[in-house]
Amino acid sequence: MQRSRVYLDAGGSAPLSPRVSDALRAGFADGWADPARLVTESRKARGLLDGSREAIADVMGVSAEQVHFTPSIHVAFERAIAGIARARRAQSRIIVSAIERDALMNAAAFALPQGIETIAVNSQGHLDIEAFAAAVSADGVALAAIQHANQEIGTVQRLDRIASSAAAAGVPLLIDASSSIGHRDTPQQWDALIAHPADWGGPAGLGVLALKPGTRWLPAWPEGDDWAPGGISVPLALASAVALQEREQERREVSGRMGALVERIRATVRQLSGIDVLGDPYERLPHIVTFSCLYVDGESLVAELDREGFAVGSGSACASGTLEPSRVLASIGALTHGNVRVALHPGVTSDDVDRFLAVLPQVLDRVRSRLGSPSSD
Repeated sequence: MQRSRVYLDAGGSAPLSPRVSDALRAGFADGWADPARLVTESRKARGLLDGSREAIADVMGVSAEQVHFTPSIHVAFERAIAGIARARRAQSRIIVSAIERDALMNAAAFALPQGIETIAVNSQGHLDIEAFAAAVSADGVALAAIQHANQEIGTVQRLDRIASSAAAAGVPLLIDASSSIGHRDTPQQWDALIAHPADWGGPAGLGVLALKPGTRWLPAWPEGDDWAPGGISVPLALASAVALQEREQERREVSGRMGALVERIRATVRQLSGIDVLGDPYERLPHIVTFSCLYVDGESLVAELDREGFAVGSGSACASGTLEPSRVLASIGALTHGNVRVALHPGVTSDDVDRFLAVLPQVLDRVRSRLGSPSSD
């Protein structure tokens, strides 16, 4: 009997639960009208949109007025960085870490093309906090943009010291929480915060941007566009809110279970020949594990696992699909060409992980044998 496929690539794109799918359908049924208009149907859609914003704000620990929806996480980065940079136009530099998302780096480079200062990380992916403190306290810094947790290796940054340095220097701090909200507590020390509903089990096509009341910004886009040019899909917002509430209700239990499965994967693959498990083993996201494999090509390994029924990711190619080596893995000094990223979602079972771990050595041996390389024994 053919076994069902197992989706182990849920970082940034998790399957929708039945409850979230129902909410999406309800959103299309009841929230199809333009929420900006005044007729009864539009007021109903507006009520769903406002309720969705309030539900997400509640989980994030902020007021609904602080939360803005955007058409994607990319737009959230672009508008937050451009708006803050324009309000601080006398400053010409943006401080980032070496392992930020490409979307954030591209938005920063577009806002201040000549002003990006990158701070190194160590081999586990932790920011050099002393170097960050020195950089952020220098003259001319418009803002600092640092992730809460890395989407490729799972390492969680030590935000308390980072935020203290930025606050002492009077520099606005943008925190990219697009990989952590729904998996860990929402960071508390920030001036702007970015979240990604698709990562916590919501539908794709929505970004979330929160601003603290005292954060100065000016529109750096056409008048009348607000944060979301063209408006926001009510069904997507409603389903995203339901997904976050569902994750939050069961987060402690689910994160503990996924963390134990990830630890089993880490412990097992470390015993295989030519395998290096990446990221901090303790200060990490509960559902992500990445390991590099000698003597294999990452794309071949992913394709072979896919044929066996397991969907995994790889750090060998960046999100834009250019087949370039991962900047994150290069920054931590890891092998950039034979990597597997496993990102669990709540539907993954212990049996699924056992099957994956049983198949992995066989797949490694097949890929290595085609290249005339040593086996995994």
